[in-house]
Amino acid sequence: MTKRIAILGSTGSIGTNALRVIEALGADYKVAALTAHNNVELLAEQVKKFKPKVAAVTNPKKLDAFKKLLGETETEIHSGNEGLEAAASDRDVDIVIAAVVGAAGLEAILAAAKAGKILAIANKEPLVIAGALLTKIAKETGAKILPVDSEHSAVFQAMQAGDAKEVNRIILTASGGPFRGATKEQIKNATIEQTLAHPTWNMGKKITVDSATMMNKALEIIEAKWLFDMPVEKIEVLVHPESIIHSMVEFVDGSVIAQMSGPDMCLPIQYALTFPHRVKGITKHLRLEEIGSLTFEKPDMEVFKALKMGYEVARTGGTAAAVFNAANEAAVKEFLEGKIKFVNIVEIIEYCLNKHKVKTDATLNDLLSADDWARNEVKEWLNRVR
Repeated sequence: MTKRIAILGSTGSIGTNALRVIEALGADYKVAALTAHNNVELLAEQVKKFKPKVAAVTNPKKLDAFKKLLGETETEIHSGNEGLEAAASDRDVDIVIAAVVGAAGLEAILAAAKAGKILAIANKEPLVIAGALLTKIAKETGAKILPVDSEHSAVFQAMQAGDAKEVNRIILTASGGPFRGATKEQIKNATIEQTLAHPTWNMGKKITVDSATMMNKALEIIEAKWLFDMPVEKIEVLVHPESIIHSMVEFVDGSVIAQMSGPDMCLPIQYALTFPHRVKGITKHLRLEEIGSLTFEKPDMEVFKALKMGYEVARTGGTAAAVFNAANEAAVKEFLEGKIKFVNIVEIIEYCLNKHKVKTDATLNDLLSADDWARNEVKEWLNRVR
């Protein structure tokens, strides 16, 4: 039976790799919907090639340019957040790959969950910001949530070896980023170029900065809590610079199951699409003799304070995670524009968390309001220090 797939954010790294995977998988997998925000040139090429039923440009200012590039087409064209939601909840879509950066795609993901879709989550925001809400809806409608990011996909794959109640701990691995082993003093004045020089992965700028601060792991702790219904105390982080073991699960009998592969996002994307089956794919197979050895270290939570805050936010719940995520996004943007120092990113996040009054049992409006509040507080911080 053909699986019909919507890709929210088809022009980004995850989206373009997903299209490569779908093309390689053959006729049993069909692109049903594609969306993009600004890169309408690439979106138009994708629509011409894959001929989806639906395409959406979430930036309405780019809609006319997209239509001009596309020309005559049988594809339904939508715009704005409504277009994103239309792509995610279309009746002819079976699987939704969520790869939209930021909180922008949150309403569309919740709409897909309400429609009972299979959700292949690649971006962190749905589970970080609205984990409680999303998992609740999924339980009510029967929607399935499958992880696409490499660490959570690795945990998900490892957990197939046992039952959730048999898990002793989840071990999320981290590359350590470009500042692994550095002191606070050494990274205080890190440049943009140094921060973006990731030793293992080739990623977008924002997530590369998150790797440098280890904010990516902090967010992954929160994700894992909701995705695997696991108490925070059972989630650990281990630095593994080779990025071969993507994460591990330790069971109560002492067995540790690790998922290993090269640093290639095509494998977790494919597993989410073909689950519960495995098929041949385009990922290069691992040769351990070429790696030689694997190393592991405990992360320094005083140097990488974002990681410590991630545990606190995961325990707090409510609107805390929305503030945590939004403050980071806004601060990273300021850093990449050269307006703040690297060290200021975590300072700003901590400032916002300390000032925020957490609301528990948060609604979607509460979460989106907390997101907006945090972004405004970042501006206030910048005005105060200038």
